[in-house]
Amino acid sequence: MPILRVALNVPLDTLFDYIAEEADENDIGLCACVPFGTKKVTGVILEVCSNSNVPPEKLKPVITIFREIPPLSSELLALFRFCSDYYHHPLGMVVMNGLPGRLRNNKPVKMKAGMNNCTQFILTEAGRRVDVSAIPARNTVMRRLLTVLRNEQLLTIRSAREISPRAVSILEDWRQKGWLEAATEVPEVRSESMGDNVPELTSEQSTAVAAITKQFNRFDTWVLHGVTGSGKTEVYLRLIAKVLTEGAQALVLIPEISLTPQLEAIFRKRFTAVRIVSLHSGLNDTERLSGWLEAQRGEAGIILGTRLAVFTPLPRLGLIIVDEEQDGSFKQQDGLRYSARDLAVFRAMQIRIPVVLGSATPSLETYYNVTTGRYRGLRLRNRAIRDAVLPKVECIDMRPEKPVNGLSAPLIHAIRKCLEQQLQCLIFINRRGYAPVLLCPSCGWAAVCKRCSSRLVVHLQDKRLSCHHCGHLEYFPCACPQCGNQDMIPFGRGTQRIEEALTTQFPLARILRIDRDSIRRKNTWQTILRAIHHREVDILVGTQLLAKGHDFPNLALVGILGPDSSLYSTDFRAGERLFTQLMQVAGRAGRAAVAGRVLVQTEFPDHPLYQALRQHDYDVLAETILKEREMAGFPPFVYQALLRAEAHSLSKVMDFLGTAKKIAKSPTGIEIFDPVPANMMRLKGMERAHLLVQSRSRKKLQSFLTYWCGQLNASTKLKVRWVLDVDPVEF
Repeated sequence: MPILRVALNVPLDTLFDYIAEEADENDIGLCACVPFGTKKVTGVILEVCSNSNVPPEKLKPVITIFREIPPLSSELLALFRFCSDYYHHPLGMVVMNGLPGRLRNNKPVKMKAGMNNCTQFILTEAGRRVDVSAIPARNTVMRRLLTVLRNEQLLTIRSAREISPRAVSILEDWRQKGWLEAATEVPEVRSESMGDNVPELTSEQSTAVAAITKQFNRFDTWVLHGVTGSGKTEVYLRLIAKVLTEGAQALVLIPEISLTPQLEAIFRKRFTAVRIVSLHSGLNDTERLSGWLEAQRGEAGIILGTRLAVFTPLPRLGLIIVDEEQDGSFKQQDGLRYSARDLAVFRAMQIRIPVVLGSATPSLETYYNVTTGRYRGLRLRNRAIRDAVLPKVECIDMRPEKPVNGLSAPLIHAIRKCLEQQLQCLIFINRRGYAPVLLCPSCGWAAVCKRCSSRLVVHLQDKRLSCHHCGHLEYFPCACPQCGNQDMIPFGRGTQRIEEALTTQFPLARILRIDRDSIRRKNTWQTILRAIHHREVDILVGTQLLAKGHDFPNLALVGILGPDSSLYSTDFRAGERLFTQLMQVAGRAGRAAVAGRVLVQTEFPDHPLYQALRQHDYDVLAETILKEREMAGFPPFVYQALLRAEAHSLSKVMDFLGTAKKIAKSPTGIEIFDPVPANMMRLKGMERAHLLVQSRSRKKLQSFLTYWCGQLNASTKLKVRWVLDVDPVEF
């Protein structure tokens, strides 16, 4: 009887053997429901063999093999194995992490034919003959649906619901009348499917497109290093068009959900006859599964998603694009701590296709790989729109200034002038809430989170104190709990307080705050973007949500508040992150015919980072930081791994890490540091510490980690949760 080796979502780095009467090698990659202890769980069949190390009498039979969904490809299973080996995470947890939630719930998948959110419809011949003007004017939804179907050719149920809640029933009625049919085949990509008004490429864009397309049938890692507004997206679109004409699929990874609707709209406008799927955490389980299946069946030509989309099954994958490759969001910070950018490079190498890493400020690891010749660099040094130039960056010295609620006199004057010209302003402060601290001026008491090593943030509108790390909420105290003083002071500033200050200064201005608190509701982000583009907003106040990828043609002024706190951080990547953030947010200004200006409020106007920012010179700063890192022995000149541990007692954590260091025995070429408490020592009620290991050889480090993990798994007795973080980006 065949023996199936199944990967399960359990923290044990092994496969589990089961017997099955009717199974063969064709079942590798299928999901199966199996008994595990007293429970039933779903896993993925990775091997089919004829013998097992488990005694025959102890082997349990498989409950069900789910054959409704095609099996995972050998290429995807190899990606899972590499991910497990490199990040030293149990293979079963890696595999199940990459699957949609509905494939993990012990039930066969039954999708309703034709009417799920990701299904696309096209007009039949009968539908194309319907006269829009014949539809009564009061039936605005019908008219709009028919217009969209004629202009864009394809319409998803999700897009129809955004037009009107009644749209689905209308489409069902049209389908019964024979006006609509489900688009089951991938349309042939013709030149007319590229849409109208395709912009002419600049010479730099043409050079980049030509260089990559010339090497399309081989693996290369291309780094598209272009200033903000230089037209990196247009280069992506041309490369994707080339891929589609060859009958292949394109995977586009982006760092934030907030960028998805805007990019999706751009892609749909350009590729009107191509099925496009978005995959991100904002989707429900059914929506995610529908898109995942369309990608797996090869029906979707373009897959647009956040980091988890790197595990999407794609039978005809021809190109991978990682936009804003430097963004920390591509690194998972809990559970399986993988880097989607690095896995994208491995996946491209695995099937010999090009991968493009795009950024205005590449990570120093990527920049270093270009300078050493491992990656191939392409530059876009000028903005794509004619006469559009990079914004002028100025530093406001805050030492002699007396700011009004955080706003300096030069910034207030610049905002007023901008409003008089009927142009838009962006005030950037990367701290949400009203104030970061609530203080008692009498005794010095500060509101702190009981579960984390952090202070509670003041949210004055909600009359709440909130921890932005664990989500803990408290009501605003009427008096100091320590001394009874009723005059509590919110100390510092967040987006809500700056919004209040701007409302006081400019009472007639239309002010819009954009942070995670203001965009919690579904579809709020699309409404906000629409308002900005329709010039219904004068002043934007926002966090890093506004820093990347957005194109606001009427935005003339960017004011940056409070950037100095990152300059002297204990994190060696803080300067790099700050420069990237400031370059990104500064790049929102002056992207079209409107001239851009950026004002940075700082107490260190002569700092080299701000000098590089004024000159828009990433290379000078990058080379300076690289020299510092080489002297200090930091990445990219060494490879690191962090053993993270947590428990309810810090002494238990430190004891465990001390034991782990003794087990390691400092082999040649491996540097092991002493265990230290984490920067945020307590998080969500758990005490945390870590131990750093590094080496100048990636191969030696990986070999050591494999041995070390085996020893730790065998010797752990203390009740300590630990995880190995390879290539860590946060400490």
